[in-house]
Amino acid sequence: MSRAALDKKPAEVQAMFDGVARRYDLTNDVLSLGQDRRWRKAVTTAVDARPGDKVLDLAAGTGTSSLPFTEAGALAVPCDFSLGMLRVGKARLPHLNFTAGDAMRLPFADGVFDAVTISFGLRNVADPAVALAEMLRVTRPGGRLVVCEFSHPTWAPFRTVYTEYLMKALPAIARRVATNPDAYVYLAESIRAWPDQRELAGVIGKAGWERVGWRNLSGGIVTLHRARRAG
Repeated sequence: MSRAALDKKPAEVQAMFDGVARRYDLTNDVLSLGQDRRWRKAVTTAVDARPGDKVLDLAAGTGTSSLPFTEAGALAVPCDFSLGMLRVGKARLPHLNFTAGDAMRLPFADGVFDAVTISFGLRNVADPAVALAEMLRVTRPGGRLVVCEFSHPTWAPFRTVYTEYLMKALPAIARRVATNPDAYVYLAESIRAWPDQRELAGVIGKAGWERVGWRNLSGGIVTLHRARRAG
């Protein structure tokens, strides 16, 4: 399986990420021109993990995104449904509590996490509304949600340039650095088809989250959505 289709059948998405696991972090750094490190820092600040907190990091891949939470003294649970990603992550970061799980059927009890976060993974879920409802279920009353996802640049001229980069330059660069370049054709197509900031905020609210807001990063290439579960 080289890439998934935009109907996002779980088996296809899982196989695609299994195929890119080995060089996933390096490829992302190259394709984002190093911006992914800035985005991860923004997520860390928004989650605001504290000693004793339980943080669920969904679509955590190889666990890089979970490290800041453990360094803050929280119990971080990196969760992903790609076994290939989890194997690479466990080999690199054996001290993390890697867990296999599907975002639409989370293997956790109700209300156990102080915070749930997902970075660049909600877009790959077959039904994001179901996944957001599951995240709500496993979050304690008063707990917080942080979603970091690709979005729509807010300045129209830049949006045009960015779309050209996605559909032409990104796949070309991926052919040089990625283990499965075709997966990044899917990446470009899925970003272009994803809802804008306001629409995604509406989906989060309909899933039951409250105090939904967002902040654009890198001119709206990426948006950080935040919300709370009612206390």
